[in-house]
Order: sequence, then structure tokens, then C-alpha cells
Amino acid sequence: MTEQEILDRVLGALACVAPEIENQPIDPAKFLRDQVEIDSMDFLNFVNALRTTFLIDVPEDVYPRLASIDGCVRYIKAQLMAR
Repeated sequence: MTEQEILDRVLGALACVAPEIENQPIDPAKFLRDQVEIDSMDFLNFVNALRTTFLIDVPEDVYPRLASIDGCVRYIKAQLMAR
């Protein structure tokens, strides 16, 4: 899976949790919470969507690494390559 495919799926998972991002530019390097109105429950739903979409384990200690889209892509790419 390419980085672009991972990025597209991450953004798709985020759009399911925060549909208002459809018309909003997202800077992949910036913290999601600084750009999108998501609370802690939304973030947990986002993490669960990533688990389901990519069939990966996302332990709680990894959550800080998922604070940005770039962080999500890096973590997911590493998990997929480790298979």
C-alpha cells in the first residue's frame, strides 16, 4: 500500500468521525485538534476506524503519535511493513 493510499484511507476514517472536514483544508503536519472540532470520544472513534480500516493494533500508548495526519500515516505504514 502506498503512502497516498494510506493517507486517503486515514482522511476517509477522519471524515466518518468529523464530516465537517469535507470542505476544510487539513494540514497533515499540524495537530488534528487544532484544525478539527473533535473531542476525546471522537478521537477514540477515529482510532477505532483506523484499526478497522487497516486491520492493525493501536495500543493506547501510541495515541499521541496519531495526533496529526502525518503521524497516523507514519505509524500505519510502519505497522503494515512489519507484517
